[in-house]
Amino acid sequence: MNKKKIINDPVYGFISIPTELVFDLIEHPYFQRLRYIKQLGMTHLVYPGALHTRFHHALGAMHLMAMAIETLRNKGHQISHDEEEALTIAILLHDIGHGPFSHALERTIIAGVAHEDISAMLMNKLNEQFGGGLTMAIDIFNDTYPRRFLHQLVSSQLDMDRLDYLNRDSFFTGVSEGVISSDRIIKMLNVKDDHVVVEAKGIYSIEKFLIARRLMYWQVYLHKTVIAGEELLVKVFKRGRELILQGEDLFATPALKHFIQGNISREAFKQEDHHLDIFASLDDADIMSAVKVWANHPDFLLSTLAKNLVQRNLYHVDITNEEPDAAFVEQLTKKAMEKYGISEQEASYFVFTTSIRNNAYTAGDGNIGILMKSGEVYDITKASDNSNLEALIKTVKKHITCYSKDLL
Repeated sequence: MNKKKIINDPVYGFISIPTELVFDLIEHPYFQRLRYIKQLGMTHLVYPGALHTRFHHALGAMHLMAMAIETLRNKGHQISHDEEEALTIAILLHDIGHGPFSHALERTIIAGVAHEDISAMLMNKLNEQFGGGLTMAIDIFNDTYPRRFLHQLVSSQLDMDRLDYLNRDSFFTGVSEGVISSDRIIKMLNVKDDHVVVEAKGIYSIEKFLIARRLMYWQVYLHKTVIAGEELLVKVFKRGRELILQGEDLFATPALKHFIQGNISREAFKQEDHHLDIFASLDDADIMSAVKVWANHPDFLLSTLAKNLVQRNLYHVDITNEEPDAAFVEQLTKKAMEKYGISEQEASYFVFTTSIRNNAYTAGDGNIGILMKSGEVYDITKASDNSNLEALIKTVKKHITCYSKDLL
Protein backbone atom coordinates (compact mmCIF):
# COMPACT_ATOMS: atom_id res chain seq x y z
CA MET A 1 0.00 0.00 0.00
CA ASN A 2 1.30 3.46 -0.94
CA LYS A 3 1.51 5.54 2.22
CA LYS A 4 3.13 8.63 0.66
CA LYS A 5 -0.10 10.60 0.52
CA ILE A 6 -0.83 14.29 0.05
CA ILE A 7 -3.68 16.19 1.67
CA ASN A 8 -5.28 19.33 0.22
CA ASP A 9 -5.42 21.91 3.01
CA PRO A 10 -7.43 25.13 2.52
CA VAL A 11 -4.76 27.24 4.27
CA TYR A 12 -1.48 25.91 2.81
CA GLY A 13 -2.48 23.88 -0.25
CA PHE A 14 -0.94 20.42 -0.49
CA ILE A 15 0.51 18.86 2.67
CA SER A 16 2.72 15.77 2.33
CA ILE A 17 2.71 12.84 4.71
CA PRO A 18 6.46 12.18 4.96
CA THR A 19 6.85 8.61 6.32
CA GLU A 20 4.94 5.37 6.74
CA LEU A 21 4.95 5.70 10.53
CA VAL A 22 3.41 9.19 10.32
CA PHE A 23 0.79 7.84 7.90
CA ASP A 24 -0.06 4.98 10.31
CA LEU A 25 -0.38 7.43 13.22
CA ILE A 26 -2.76 9.63 11.21
CA GLU A 27 -4.83 6.54 10.40
CA HIS A 28 -4.97 5.46 14.05
CA PRO A 29 -8.36 5.86 15.80
CA TYR A 30 -6.80 8.14 18.45
CA PHE A 31 -5.87 10.64 15.75
CA GLN A 32 -8.96 10.17 13.58
CA ARG A 33 -11.05 11.17 16.62
CA LEU A 34 -9.72 14.71 16.17
CA ARG A 35 -11.88 15.03 13.02
CA TYR A 36 -14.88 15.25 15.36
CA ILE A 37 -13.52 17.82 17.82
CA LYS A 38 -13.92 21.45 16.82
CA GLN A 39 -10.76 23.50 17.13
CA LEU A 40 -12.57 26.50 18.62
CA GLY A 41 -15.27 24.97 20.81
CA MET A 42 -18.35 27.23 20.78
CA THR A 43 -16.83 29.95 18.58
CA HIS A 44 -19.05 28.93 15.66
CA LEU A 45 -21.93 30.53 17.59
CA VAL A 46 -20.29 33.90 16.77
CA TYR A 47 -18.30 33.13 13.61
CA PRO A 48 -20.29 30.52 11.65
CA GLY A 49 -17.26 29.42 9.64
CA ALA A 50 -15.32 28.32 12.73
CA LEU A 51 -16.13 24.65 12.24
CA HIS A 52 -12.58 23.51 11.54
CA THR A 53 -11.22 20.70 13.67
CA ARG A 54 -8.21 19.67 15.73
CA PHE A 55 -7.47 17.26 12.85
CA HIS A 56 -7.03 20.22 10.46
CA HIS A 57 -4.82 22.05 12.92
CA ALA A 58 -2.52 19.11 13.69
CA LEU A 59 -1.84 18.52 9.99
CA GLY A 60 -1.18 22.23 9.45
CA ALA A 61 1.30 22.36 12.34
CA MET A 62 3.04 19.28 10.88
CA HIS A 63 3.37 21.10 7.54
CA LEU A 64 4.96 24.15 9.21
CA MET A 65 7.35 21.87 11.12
CA ALA A 66 8.63 20.47 7.80
CA MET A 67 9.32 24.04 6.66
CA ALA A 68 11.13 24.88 9.91
CA ILE A 69 13.35 21.78 9.66
CA GLU A 70 14.27 22.62 6.07
CA THR A 71 15.12 26.22 7.04
CA LEU A 72 17.37 25.19 9.93
CA ARG A 73 19.16 22.57 7.83
CA ASN A 74 19.80 25.16 5.12
CA LYS A 75 21.49 27.30 7.78
CA GLY A 76 23.88 24.51 8.68
CA HIS A 77 22.14 22.97 11.69
CA GLN A 78 22.25 19.17 11.70
CA ILE A 79 18.86 17.51 12.19
CA SER A 80 18.99 13.77 11.54
CA HIS A 81 16.23 11.87 9.71
CA ASP A 82 15.26 10.22 13.01
CA GLU A 83 15.00 13.64 14.67
CA GLU A 84 12.99 14.94 11.74
CA GLU A 85 10.48 12.10 12.05
CA ALA A 86 10.35 12.53 15.83
CA LEU A 87 9.68 16.27 15.49
CA THR A 88 6.97 15.54 12.94
CA ILE A 89 5.30 13.04 15.28
CA ALA A 90 5.61 15.31 18.34
CA ILE A 91 3.87 18.23 16.63
CA LEU A 92 1.32 15.97 14.92
CA LEU A 93 0.25 14.49 18.28
CA HIS A 94 0.63 17.60 20.46
CA ASP A 95 -3.17 18.04 20.74
CA ILE A 96 -4.23 14.40 20.67
CA GLY A 97 -5.41 14.63 24.30
CA HIS A 98 -8.01 17.33 23.69
CA GLY A 99 -11.50 16.44 24.83
CA PRO A 100 -14.84 17.42 23.26
CA PHE A 101 -15.22 21.10 22.35
CA SER A 102 -11.49 21.58 23.00
CA HIS A 103 -10.95 23.92 25.98
CA ALA A 104 -14.63 24.50 26.81
CA LEU A 105 -15.13 21.30 28.84
CA GLU A 106 -11.53 20.63 29.85
CA ARG A 107 -12.18 21.02 33.57
CA THR A 108 -15.74 19.74 33.50
CA ILE A 109 -15.61 16.18 32.14
CA ILE A 110 -12.34 15.27 33.89
CA ALA A 111 -11.33 17.67 36.64
CA GLY A 112 -7.63 18.20 37.27
CA VAL A 113 -6.25 16.45 34.17
CA ALA A 114 -4.98 18.86 31.52
CA HIS A 115 -5.14 17.94 27.85
CA GLU A 116 -1.31 18.06 27.72
CA ASP A 117 -1.19 15.25 30.32
CA ILE A 118 -3.67 13.18 28.31
CA SER A 119 -1.68 13.83 25.12
CA ALA A 120 1.43 12.44 26.87
CA MET A 121 -0.49 9.37 28.09
CA LEU A 122 -1.92 8.65 24.62
CA MET A 123 1.54 9.07 23.06
CA ASN A 124 2.96 6.55 25.55
CA LYS A 125 0.20 4.12 24.65
CA LEU A 126 0.86 4.59 20.92
CA ASN A 127 4.56 4.03 21.59
CA GLU A 128 3.72 0.60 23.02
CA GLN A 129 1.57 -0.21 20.00
CA PHE A 130 4.26 0.91 17.54
CA GLY A 131 7.13 -0.95 19.20
CA GLY A 132 8.94 2.04 20.66
CA GLY A 133 8.84 4.05 17.43
CA LEU A 134 7.69 7.19 19.26
CA THR A 135 10.34 7.21 22.01
CA MET A 136 12.35 10.12 20.60
CA ALA A 137 9.17 12.06 19.78
CA ILE A 138 8.01 11.66 23.40
CA ASP A 139 11.40 12.83 24.70
CA ILE A 140 11.17 15.94 22.50
CA PHE A 141 7.56 16.53 23.54
CA ASN A 142 8.48 16.22 27.26
CA ASP A 143 11.63 18.37 26.84
CA THR A 144 13.90 15.56 28.00
CA TYR A 145 15.76 15.21 24.70
CA PRO A 146 19.35 16.58 24.90
CA ARG A 147 18.91 19.01 21.97
CA ARG A 148 16.40 21.29 23.68
CA PHE A 149 15.81 23.60 20.72
CA LEU A 150 13.82 20.79 19.12
CA HIS A 151 11.26 20.98 21.94
CA GLN A 152 10.92 24.73 21.37
CA LEU A 153 9.72 24.07 17.83
CA VAL A 154 6.91 21.98 19.36
CA SER A 155 6.13 24.02 22.48
CA SER A 156 7.24 27.58 23.17
CA GLN A 157 5.95 31.08 22.62
CA LEU A 158 6.91 30.82 18.96
CA ASP A 159 6.16 27.21 18.08
CA MET A 160 4.56 25.62 15.04
CA ASP A 161 1.34 25.14 17.04
CA ARG A 162 0.83 28.90 17.48
CA LEU A 163 1.96 29.76 13.97
CA ASP A 164 -0.67 27.42 12.56
CA TYR A 165 -3.63 28.19 14.79
CA LEU A 166 -3.43 31.96 14.35
CA ASN A 167 -3.55 31.74 10.55
CA ARG A 168 -6.03 28.86 10.54
CA ASP A 169 -8.41 30.42 13.05
CA SER A 170 -8.23 33.72 11.12
CA PHE A 171 -9.02 31.88 7.89
CA PHE A 172 -12.09 30.08 9.24
CA THR A 173 -13.47 32.92 11.36
CA GLY A 174 -12.80 35.60 8.76
CA VAL A 175 -11.06 37.78 11.37
CA SER A 176 -8.20 39.21 9.33
CA GLU A 177 -6.37 40.68 12.33
CA GLY A 178 -4.97 37.24 13.11
CA VAL A 179 -3.23 36.76 9.77
CA ILE A 180 0.52 36.46 10.26
CA SER A 181 3.39 35.87 7.83
CA SER A 182 4.25 32.41 9.13
CA ASP A 183 6.40 31.67 6.04
CA ARG A 184 8.59 34.69 6.72
CA ILE A 185 8.83 33.96 10.45
CA ILE A 186 9.95 30.40 9.74
CA LYS A 187 12.53 31.59 7.19
CA MET A 188 13.96 33.89 9.90
CA LEU A 189 14.43 31.08 12.45
CA ASN A 190 17.89 30.08 13.58
CA VAL A 191 19.54 28.29 16.52
CA LYS A 192 21.96 29.86 19.00
CA ASP A 193 23.27 28.07 22.11
CA ASP A 194 20.67 25.29 21.71
CA HIS A 195 17.78 27.81 21.61
CA VAL A 196 15.53 28.73 18.72
CA VAL A 197 16.01 32.41 17.90
CA VAL A 198 14.75 34.81 15.25
CA GLU A 199 17.20 36.75 13.11
CA ALA A 200 17.05 40.51 13.59
CA LYS A 201 15.55 41.17 10.16
CA GLY A 202 12.46 39.20 11.24
CA ILE A 203 11.72 41.43 14.23
CA TYR A 204 8.77 43.22 12.63
CA SER A 205 7.14 39.92 11.71
CA ILE A 206 7.42 38.88 15.36
CA GLU A 207 5.90 42.17 16.51
CA LYS A 208 2.99 41.54 14.15
CA PHE A 209 2.68 37.96 15.44
CA LEU A 210 2.40 39.07 19.09
CA ILE A 211 -0.08 41.84 18.34
CA ALA A 212 -2.13 39.47 16.15
CA ARG A 213 -2.25 36.97 19.00
CA ARG A 214 -3.51 39.62 21.41
CA LEU A 215 -6.19 40.77 18.97
CA MET A 216 -7.33 37.21 18.28
CA TYR A 217 -7.78 36.56 21.99
CA TRP A 218 -10.08 39.52 22.48
CA GLN A 219 -11.92 39.26 19.15
CA VAL A 220 -12.23 35.48 18.90
CA TYR A 221 -11.09 33.26 21.79
CA LEU A 222 -12.43 35.51 24.57
CA HIS A 223 -15.27 37.14 22.62
CA LYS A 224 -18.13 37.71 25.04
CA THR A 225 -20.58 35.56 23.05
CA VAL A 226 -18.04 32.71 22.88
CA ILE A 227 -17.73 32.99 26.69
CA ALA A 228 -21.54 32.94 26.95
CA GLY A 229 -21.76 29.73 24.90
CA GLU A 230 -18.96 27.97 26.75
CA GLU A 231 -20.27 28.96 30.18
CA LEU A 232 -23.73 27.70 29.22
CA LEU A 233 -22.28 24.37 28.06
CA VAL A 234 -20.39 24.04 31.35
CA LYS A 235 -23.56 24.80 33.35
CA VAL A 236 -25.52 22.18 31.38
CA PHE A 237 -23.00 19.54 32.36
CA LYS A 238 -22.71 20.73 35.93
CA ARG A 239 -26.48 20.26 36.33
CA GLY A 240 -26.39 16.93 34.51
CA ARG A 241 -23.72 15.64 36.88
CA GLU A 242 -25.70 16.87 39.92
CA LEU A 243 -28.76 14.91 38.79
CA ILE A 244 -26.74 11.76 38.11
CA LEU A 245 -25.16 11.96 41.58
CA GLN A 246 -28.69 12.25 42.99
CA GLY A 247 -29.54 8.92 41.34
CA GLU A 248 -31.16 10.23 38.14
CA ASP A 249 -30.63 7.97 35.12
CA LEU A 250 -29.77 10.58 32.46
CA PHE A 251 -29.29 9.75 28.82
CA ALA A 252 -25.64 9.76 27.75
CA THR A 253 -23.44 7.74 25.42
CA PRO A 254 -21.51 5.05 27.31
CA ALA A 255 -18.23 7.00 27.10
CA LEU A 256 -19.79 10.23 28.37
CA LYS A 257 -21.70 8.44 31.13
CA HIS A 258 -18.45 6.89 32.38
CA PHE A 259 -17.02 10.32 33.13
CA ILE A 260 -20.02 12.31 34.32
CA GLN A 261 -21.37 9.68 36.69
CA GLY A 262 -18.06 9.12 38.46
CA ASN A 263 -15.65 11.61 39.97
CA ILE A 264 -12.48 10.14 38.49
CA SER A 265 -9.38 11.53 40.16
CA ARG A 266 -6.21 12.57 38.35
CA GLU A 267 -4.36 9.64 39.96
CA ALA A 268 -7.00 7.10 38.92
CA PHE A 269 -6.99 8.44 35.37
CA LYS A 270 -3.22 8.01 35.17
CA GLN A 271 -3.04 4.60 36.82
CA GLU A 272 -6.07 2.77 35.39
CA ASP A 273 -5.79 2.21 31.63
CA HIS A 274 -9.49 1.81 30.90
CA HIS A 275 -10.21 5.49 31.67
CA LEU A 276 -7.83 6.55 28.89
CA ASP A 277 -9.33 4.05 26.43
CA ILE A 278 -12.84 5.35 27.11
CA PHE A 279 -11.68 8.97 26.86
CA ALA A 280 -10.20 8.20 23.45
CA SER A 281 -13.71 7.52 22.12
CA LEU A 282 -15.21 10.82 23.33
CA ASP A 283 -15.87 13.65 20.87
CA ASP A 284 -18.26 16.55 20.20
CA ALA A 285 -21.02 14.17 19.06
CA ASP A 286 -21.25 12.60 22.54
CA ILE A 287 -21.79 16.03 24.04
CA MET A 288 -24.37 17.37 21.61
CA SER A 289 -26.41 14.16 21.56
CA ALA A 290 -26.76 14.42 25.35
CA VAL A 291 -27.60 18.15 25.27
CA LYS A 292 -30.33 17.63 22.65
CA VAL A 293 -31.97 14.85 24.69
CA TRP A 294 -31.64 16.77 27.96
CA ALA A 295 -33.52 19.71 26.42
CA ASN A 296 -36.71 17.64 26.98
CA HIS A 297 -35.88 16.42 30.48
CA PRO A 298 -38.48 17.09 33.24
CA ASP A 299 -35.88 18.85 35.44
CA PHE A 300 -36.50 22.58 34.91
CA LEU A 301 -32.86 23.63 35.28
CA LEU A 302 -31.41 20.99 32.97
CA SER A 303 -34.04 21.31 30.25
CA THR A 304 -33.96 25.11 30.26
CA LEU A 305 -30.17 25.30 30.08
CA ALA A 306 -29.93 22.61 27.39
CA LYS A 307 -32.74 24.14 25.32
CA ASN A 308 -31.09 27.55 25.56
CA LEU A 309 -27.85 26.10 24.21
CA VAL A 310 -29.50 24.23 21.34
CA GLN A 311 -31.51 27.32 20.36
CA ARG A 312 -28.57 29.74 20.88
CA ASN A 313 -30.42 31.63 23.58
CA LEU A 314 -27.18 32.49 25.39
CA TYR A 315 -26.40 34.46 28.53
CA HIS A 316 -26.05 38.20 28.42
CA VAL A 317 -22.42 38.93 29.28
CA ASP A 318 -20.97 42.09 30.81
CA ILE A 319 -17.16 42.36 30.69
CA THR A 320 -15.64 45.01 32.93
CA ASN A 321 -12.25 46.03 34.28
CA GLU A 322 -13.72 46.44 37.76
CA GLU A 323 -15.37 43.81 39.93
CA PRO A 324 -19.12 43.46 39.29
CA ASP A 325 -21.50 45.48 41.43
CA ALA A 326 -22.56 43.06 44.18
CA ALA A 327 -25.93 44.79 44.61
CA PHE A 328 -26.68 44.38 40.89
CA VAL A 329 -25.80 40.67 41.00
CA GLU A 330 -27.94 40.18 44.11
CA GLN A 331 -30.85 41.98 42.45
CA LEU A 332 -30.61 39.73 39.38
CA THR A 333 -30.37 36.62 41.58
CA LYS A 334 -33.58 37.57 43.44
CA LYS A 335 -35.28 38.27 40.13
CA ALA A 336 -34.31 34.79 38.87
CA MET A 337 -35.59 33.17 42.07
CA GLU A 338 -38.96 34.89 41.72
CA LYS A 339 -39.28 34.46 37.95
CA TYR A 340 -38.43 30.75 37.86
CA GLY A 341 -39.60 29.77 41.36
CA ILE A 342 -36.18 28.39 42.31
CA SER A 343 -33.76 28.54 45.26
CA GLU A 344 -30.79 30.88 45.54
CA GLN A 345 -28.42 28.01 44.80
CA GLU A 346 -30.40 27.07 41.68
CA ALA A 347 -30.45 30.71 40.60
CA SER A 348 -26.65 30.52 40.28
CA TYR A 349 -27.24 28.69 36.99
CA PHE A 350 -28.83 31.82 35.58
CA VAL A 351 -26.82 34.56 37.32
CA PHE A 352 -23.11 34.27 38.15
CA THR A 353 -19.75 35.99 37.93
CA THR A 354 -16.33 34.81 36.81
CA SER A 355 -13.15 36.30 35.38
CA ILE A 356 -10.73 35.87 32.49
CA ARG A 357 -7.02 36.54 32.16
CA ASN A 358 -4.96 37.08 29.06
CA ASN A 359 -1.41 38.01 28.19
CA ALA A 360 -0.01 37.75 24.68
CA TYR A 361 3.56 37.20 25.80
CA THR A 362 5.29 36.00 28.98
CA ALA A 363 8.86 37.21 29.31
CA GLY A 364 11.20 34.46 30.49
CA ASP A 365 8.75 31.61 29.72
CA GLY A 366 10.29 30.04 26.62
CA ASN A 367 10.86 33.61 25.51
CA ILE A 368 11.35 34.78 21.93
CA GLY A 369 15.00 35.65 21.43
CA ILE A 370 16.13 38.00 18.67
CA LEU A 371 19.58 37.24 17.22
CA MET A 372 21.29 40.55 16.57
CA LYS A 373 23.96 41.06 13.89
CA SER A 374 26.52 41.28 16.70
CA GLY A 375 25.70 37.68 17.66
CA GLU A 376 24.02 38.70 20.92
CA VAL A 377 20.47 37.53 21.71
CA TYR A 378 17.88 39.86 23.23
CA ASP A 379 14.32 39.19 24.34
CA ILE A 380 11.84 40.56 21.79
CA THR A 381 10.58 43.16 24.28
CA LYS A 382 14.14 44.54 24.65
CA ALA A 383 15.14 44.22 21.00
CA SER A 384 12.02 45.93 19.66
CA ASP A 385 11.58 49.70 19.46
CA ASN A 386 7.81 49.17 19.64
CA SER A 387 6.82 50.37 23.11
CA ASN A 388 3.46 48.60 22.77
CA LEU A 389 5.18 45.24 23.26
CA GLU A 390 5.95 46.09 26.89
CA ALA A 391 2.19 46.23 27.46
CA LEU A 392 1.80 42.69 26.07
CA ILE A 393 3.79 41.28 29.00
CA LYS A 394 1.17 42.44 31.49
CA THR A 395 -1.58 39.99 32.38
CA VAL A 396 -4.93 41.62 31.71
CA LYS A 397 -7.73 40.51 34.03
CA LYS A 398 -11.35 41.23 33.21
CA HIS A 399 -14.45 40.51 35.28
CA ILE A 400 -17.48 38.84 33.79
CA THR A 401 -21.13 38.89 34.82
CA CYS A 402 -23.37 36.34 33.08
CA TYR A 403 -27.15 36.32 33.37
CA SER A 404 -30.18 35.15 31.41
CA LYS A 405 -31.40 37.72 28.93
CA ASP A 406 -35.01 37.48 30.14
CA LEU A 407 -33.89 38.91 33.51
CA LEU A 408 -33.07 42.26 31.94
